[in-house]
Amino acid sequence: MMIDIPEGQEPIGYVWGEMVPGIGAAAANFSLSVYEHTTLELREFEAARLRIAQINGCLFCLDWRTERDGHKVEAEFADAVTHWRTTDAFDDRTRLAAEYAERYALDHHGLDDEFWTRMTAHYTQREIVELSMSIGSWLAFGRLNHVLGLDAVCRLTPG
Repeated sequence: MMIDIPEGQEPIGYVWGEMVPGIGAAAANFSLSVYEHTTLELREFEAARLRIAQINGCLFCLDWRTERDGHKVEAEFADAVTHWRTTDAFDDRTRLAAEYAERYALDHHGLDDEFWTRMTAHYTQREIVELSMSIGSWLAFGRLNHVLGLDAVCRLTPG
C-alpha cells in the first residue's frame, strides 16, 4: 500500500473520509449515487462495472457483486463479461454495456458513428448519460484504489 494507514483504521474510510474530507466525501457521495439511483437493469450495470474492474485490476471491485432487491448476477457472470464478444449469456443491451465500458476505458477516441448507432438503438440518451457517469466513477475510483494499494487491503463485510 502506498499510503500509511493508522492502526485500527479502515483503509478506504480513512483515505476517502479523513485524509481529504472535502474531496473524499464528495467522491464517496458520487460513488454511492451510482448504485442508489441507477435505472439500469442489474445485468447491464454489472457487465459495465465488472468490465471496468477487470481493466483496472481492482481486487476489491473484482470481488464485489452489486445486489438489487435481493438479487445478484450468477457466479459465472464475470467470466461472461471477460468474453463479452462471444458469450451467449448476454442480450444486446448487456453486451453493449460491456463493450462501452471497455472502449470508454481503453479507446474512448475510437467511439465512432457505427458504435453510437448501435448504442442509440438500444439505450435512451438518458441511459447513455447514466451509464457514462457510472463508468467514469468506476474507472476513476477503481484506479484510485488500485494505484494507492487500497484494493488489496479492503475486505467485503457481511451486511
